[in-house]
Amino acid sequence: MISGVAIGSWLAIGYAALLVLIAYGIDTFARRSAAKVEQHRSGPFVYHEDHDAWQCPQDQWLWPTSFDPDNRVMRYRGSPAVCNACPVKHTCTTSHDGREVSKSIDSWPASEAARFHRGIACAVTVIAVLWPLAMALGAEAVPEALLLVGCALAVGLVSLPLWSHLRRTPAVPVGVVFHSLDQNLEERKRLAEAQIRRRSSYASDRRPETADRKGKTL
Repeated sequence: MISGVAIGSWLAIGYAALLVLIAYGIDTFARRSAAKVEQHRSGPFVYHEDHDAWQCPQDQWLWPTSFDPDNRVMRYRGSPAVCNACPVKHTCTTSHDGREVSKSIDSWPASEAARFHRGIACAVTVIAVLWPLAMALGAEAVPEALLLVGCALAVGLVSLPLWSHLRRTPAVPVGVVFHSLDQNLEERKRLAEAQIRRRSSYASDRRPETADRKGKTL
């Protein structure tokens, strides 16, 4: 015994603390993995939330064209006429239908994968709470039982952020509108036609002009 508390109780307290760390570790690892996936999808493209569109390194825009309900991602595509005429297309895409970028519509932890990992983390915290409580029922001394109960309460309080975020975040975010395939195709055609009507200039085209002007000045 240590300080009047059985070694088994101290081990239960330590195990509960370890489980809480594991739960937050699972959540953090899943969050970072999701961020890396999003970064891989977009590459050097920059998302502009005010326009709900992506801007490519050549200063061209990719507009929303369709929504994938299975993977819960919004797909953005550049105009085929613009992308096919791009001087650096070979470094960007091999598609003749324009470059496509996808973006998850679900904020953390609303996405299916995120909610799955958050659920595992929450399940681990349940074990972390129940373990010292179970040990408290078999404690031989009142101070030992109170220590174990206090440990369970502390673990529960520390775990509240995981539970509260999961409970407040709906599986289907507010404002998400589902469209049929025909509607998506029609919208994609309309956006492509609108993009063709825009005058296009590429960032790579402007750089040589700037260099020539500097050379003439010199």
